[in-house]
Amino acid sequence: MHILSSALLLGSFALQAVLGRPNLIGKRAVDDFVEAENTIALEKLLCNIGADGCAAAGASPGVVIASPSKVDPPYFYTWTRDSALVFRSIVDRFTDQYDANLQHLIQEYVGAQAKLQGVSNPSGSLSDGQGLGEPKFEVNLTPYTGAWGRPQRDGPALRAIALLGYAQWLIDNGYKSTANDIVWPVIHNDLEYSAQYWTQPGFDLWEEVNGQSFFTVASLHRGASVAKQLGKSADKYSNIAPQVLCYLQNFWVSNGGYVDSNINVNDGRTGKDANSVLASIHLFDPTLGCNSATFQPCSDRALSNLKAYVDSFRFYSINSGIPTGKAIAVGRYAEDSYYQGNPWYLNTLAVAEQLYDALYVWKQQGSVTVSQTSLSFFRDLVPSIATGTYASNSATYTSIINAVSTYADGFIAKVQQYTPSDGSLAEQYSKSDGSPLSASDLTWSYAAFLTATSRRAGIVPPTWANGANMDVPGTCSATTAVGSYTSATKTSFPASQTPTDGVPSPTDGSPTTTDGGPTTTESSAPCATATSVDVTFEVRVTTQYGQTIKIVGDASELGQWNTGNAVALSASSYTAADPVWKGTVTLPAGAQLAYKYINVATDGSVTWESDPNRQYTVPKTCETTATESDTWR
Repeated sequence: MHILSSALLLGSFALQAVLGRPNLIGKRAVDDFVEAENTIALEKLLCNIGADGCAAAGASPGVVIASPSKVDPPYFYTWTRDSALVFRSIVDRFTDQYDANLQHLIQEYVGAQAKLQGVSNPSGSLSDGQGLGEPKFEVNLTPYTGAWGRPQRDGPALRAIALLGYAQWLIDNGYKSTANDIVWPVIHNDLEYSAQYWTQPGFDLWEEVNGQSFFTVASLHRGASVAKQLGKSADKYSNIAPQVLCYLQNFWVSNGGYVDSNINVNDGRTGKDANSVLASIHLFDPTLGCNSATFQPCSDRALSNLKAYVDSFRFYSINSGIPTGKAIAVGRYAEDSYYQGNPWYLNTLAVAEQLYDALYVWKQQGSVTVSQTSLSFFRDLVPSIATGTYASNSATYTSIINAVSTYADGFIAKVQQYTPSDGSLAEQYSKSDGSPLSASDLTWSYAAFLTATSRRAGIVPPTWANGANMDVPGTCSATTAVGSYTSATKTSFPASQTPTDGVPSPTDGSPTTTDGGPTTTESSAPCATATSVDVTFEVRVTTQYGQTIKIVGDASELGQWNTGNAVALSASSYTAADPVWKGTVTLPAGAQLAYKYINVATDGSVTWESDPNRQYTVPKTCETTATESDTWR
């Protein structure tokens, strides 16, 4: 099952026990919360991906369910936008650190989306591209035929962005033909749609307002800027991208210092909306610095907008008494009435992510500029500050960095405060008492946690701008281009497409160059023998509330038989029907181990399973993962 790989990208960090350890999350410092919740978030995110995800029964391979919730509200569907954002986070993690299990999921996602593009639906079909604007489908890749806010034009561009990340990895590692033959046809359809329909209205990301959405236009701008990364003829998109950027400026309310997230529609709102913050973090490119035209997270416009957006939620009861400059719970928009309007986990995390993005760029460039536009944002944090540019050797720069870091961590702490002890993240939490509301285990919430904390750790995505001119044209025009759409039918990936430095030269000694890439082969080269293996130990054992199952053994990674150093397993997938505890440990390939499981009570007393010791030999192959399944004795 794919869920068994959920901790691989976290190295040898031991999975935390979830069930059976009250208040696991609530009272920890932000560092401890991030460490523990990262494991839980990744595990629960993977649970929501078919076909093997523990909460995704019935979903096709590579299909992301929005939530396991089937009633009140019914979210057991797959949304193009949500799925793209989730897989963008997966692709980013994969490209940062190779993982064969995540690669398999990405490949299944490519196949699922290739099929989905060809499914005729209430929005239309692939023949003229209109069917690509259909927002959601059944989890078995059949159309959803009920009434809905359609079309939604952000999904195709976001899917192209997510898939581009994997295509670029393939090219960088010598598999250009795979990128061209399998991934590019899916991306091509989405880019053609974006180029043809970007000027037409559609429903916003909250699926409520039919007009022009800031988030959608921002997504389309980035989507139109990416084709050249694959070495494709990009004239069509390159001509349109500046015009989309030009149009994006229309959302800025200069006399209010914020973004009106929906224009060309009378929606009765101020326009201060998480839509704009999400757009800023998804447009983030460290090479663009603090460019204000693209609303980069550290730009004066984005920071001014962030202040206006955050301050609009100070009326929530749980924010009572919290002054400006201190983190609060935030929702979609102040006028929200869905579930009576509450904070959302993913939006609270988006604020933190924008601030971490800004910190990264300021540290890279060694200075912070405070303009008249951003002055009110900075004065909330450093009251005495004035406009100007502050170099990294100045006391003011240090004060800014420290204050913004504390502010950003405050939003993580706010999520921590309202996260249940099992680490689950719903869609919303109550504006009155912070209790979880609406859909449970929202996949987008977990993706938002993972991306925000990656930025906190200084892990940023690759550039998408590629040095392109991001100046706003002097004259805007609604340039579009009629699309050309073709079903993507090739979805079978070659085996052993591992990183370049993990693939040896061909066994016959002759160099093989694939599509001009590095010396390698695409399908026949043997993979490198792994030096370490991430072994997932899972044991089925019925436990009582307050008990924790751990693994201990003769290896240093297993505590050398010291129960105080035993590795705690996770009960996040534990059910009455399948009482499984599991955890992943990185071990040397070929190592021979002796081990046992122990049950640790709340008072610290230890119960050992019966003799004899269990024996296990870590595989020594090209595989970097393995699973050992046991039953308590």
